[in-house]
Amino acid sequence: MRALIVEDNFINRCVLLGILNKYGECHIAVNGKEALKAFDEAYAEKKPYDLICLDIMMPEMDGHETLTHIRERERDMGIDGLDGVKVIMTTAMADGKTIMSAFREQCEAYLLKPIDVQKLLAEVRKMGLIE
Repeated sequence: MRALIVEDNFINRCVLLGILNKYGECHIAVNGKEALKAFDEAYAEKKPYDLICLDIMMPEMDGHETLTHIRERERDMGIDGLDGVKVIMTTAMADGKTIMSAFREQCEAYLLKPIDVQKLLAEVRKMGLIE
């Protein structure tokens, strides 16, 4: 599994990296702009990400806008539906409006911080990325 962790908080990046690096190669971006650059480079190298853990609240470009751009790029490449990268939105915001907005933007899962290891791994298993 190749994963991209998009998180502006150092501690949260370390937590996600510590969990996911046991299952494959992990890269880090600290904001949405870096995430889009990493996403584009991965496709250019023909090594696309299988999973993106995407924080919602970030400087420069938030997770909602980042996910919208990712899905647009995939459509432009002819990638649609289940063939796209799997995205888990991560946030401390538990309000219904934020959650519904994330799913409208086509994320596969939504996890509240602090990240629960078992919940994260259960979501990744449901996506078929790990056993």
